[in-house]
Amino acid sequence: MKPDFSKGLIPAIVTDYYTKDVLMLAYMNEEAYEKTLETKQTWFYSRSRDELWNKGATSGNTQEVQSIDLDCDQDTVLIQVIPAGPACHTGVTSCFYNRIAEKEANFDPAIIEEVMAEVKQRKTERIENSYTNYLFDKGVDKIGKKVIEEAGEVVIAAKNNDKQELTNEVSDLLYHTFVMMANQGVELEDVKQELSNRFSKKGNNKGDRAEIEKW
Repeated sequence: MKPDFSKGLIPAIVTDYYTKDVLMLAYMNEEAYEKTLETKQTWFYSRSRDELWNKGATSGNTQEVQSIDLDCDQDTVLIQVIPAGPACHTGVTSCFYNRIAEKEANFDPAIIEEVMAEVKQRKTERIENSYTNYLFDKGVDKIGKKVIEEAGEVVIAAKNNDKQELTNEVSDLLYHTFVMMANQGVELEDVKQELSNRFSKKGNNKGDRAEIEKW
């Protein structure tokens, strides 16, 4: 299945593979689409310049394609990428930074991915007085000790029947777990895949349900 280019250009919505943030909207003709598939880098068609363009070819802010989804009408594509820099020509991460309205929210729905991305960045980039850098320097034994320590704190908080204390300790445990994962080269996607494998429902018979409930 491929997009329907019979009416001309189609919109291409580009999102961050990790954070799921919408980065930009551009347009594709069939040639741009094929080059995107072939190179695993985003290519678009410029309506103002009347030519193809490869995102990041001049700026270096490339986009490594991770997946491409087609909508129900086959006339819009959703592209998930790992960006090498900001998507917007202004230098902002996303082209959609002029917020008009917003429902009040108390948390960032992509915070898990963002924390993991920050931890992974610390593995390759040193920041002065960074606790994460300190843990990476000490290695798996130190990180493992902290994971065990934080797991114990989670249990103590639960025994204390203190919701806020438990929330704090679970947050600490997740952070140190992310550091361990990054140290050992385990991605969030690996864990999501494993959980999907364990909880996937391939049918409605008792055998399928029994497999789900084993965990």
